[in-house]
Amino acid sequence: MEESNAARSRFGRVCVYCGSSIGKRAAYQDAAIDLGNELVRRKVGLVYGGGSVGLMGLVSKAVHMAGGSVIGVIPWTLMSEEEVGRAELYDGQVTGESVGEVRAVANMHERKAEMARLSDAFIALPGGYGTLEELLEVITWAQLGIHTKPVGLLNVEGYYNSLLDFVDRAVDEGFIKPIDRRIIVSASNAQDLLQKLEEYVPVQDALVAKLQWEIEMVECNSSHPTQKLHGTKRGRETGKGLRGKLT
Repeated sequence: MEESNAARSRFGRVCVYCGSSIGKRAAYQDAAIDLGNELVRRKVGLVYGGGSVGLMGLVSKAVHMAGGSVIGVIPWTLMSEEEVGRAELYDGQVTGESVGEVRAVANMHERKAEMARLSDAFIALPGGYGTLEELLEVITWAQLGIHTKPVGLLNVEGYYNSLLDFVDRAVDEGFIKPIDRRIIVSASNAQDLLQKLEEYVPVQDALVAKLQWEIEMVECNSSHPTQKLHGTKRGRETGKGLRGKLT
């Protein structure tokens, strides 16, 4: 039955945002590994920020070791630091080597756009400023109708309770429409969260803004083509960049 359910997943790849640190609780590390394993069980590939340490390293390693597809997207300015080594070892799980396919882009803005283009849904594990910024951006894109992909919080031990309280307060005070509150899906474990994302129904249809977004992405691609690398090898080929629909 589990195999049958996995085969019916409507997601080809899920983008996971998470910290470059492992956090102070083992529950965060366990959640990252569980998420990676659940993605593989459902035959869903991973798209992430290309890091090899912290929760980013744990989730990517879990997917890779279980035979799943991994695509890391990282700016050239961060490539050298990752490749040479920040070879930190966390609980025997993560080395300094990237796993799967690595796609290098010109800057952080292109990184986020490329990750979104490659993915069918978004999940945020616990993280810091960067995780929060990436999460809020894709939520805003959904609010604007730029995409209709589901966005989920893996709310490990209530890590995101304060954020959810903030959103509820913003709704109460009239800064967020009640219908847009439904953009955010949350659960305390990977299996429940992915099931909720599978069942997610967009709160609104994509708007004309999506068309403008696609035009901008094509223009951006013509100026800064994406480079594709496999693992930690230096071989490069021109990638597809930011062409294609975001939704």
